Amino acid sequence: MMWGNGSMGWSWGFGLLAIAGVAVLIYVIVRFLSNKSGSNDTRSAPRQADSASARRILEERFARGELTAEQLRDQLRVLEEGR
Repeated sequence: MMWGNGSMGWSWGFGLLAIAGVAVLIYVIVRFLSNKSGSNDTRSAPRQADSASARRILEERFARGELTAEQLRDQLRVLEEGR
């Protein structure tokens, strides 16, 4: 059985692509909105972890002699002000 001039097959393909595009668009919108609404809760924990790792790095640099005691105190003060 013939499907006309073959355009029926193309219309199914474009229809499926359109449905897939709409689904991807909905997914992207939901992800964007969920990240935006929960930004206060999700960013506080990594910020504290970043602060702890930054403090550890400063202490390691001080232990290696790359920083003086005064430089360490100044940078730790700046780090604490950023919280």
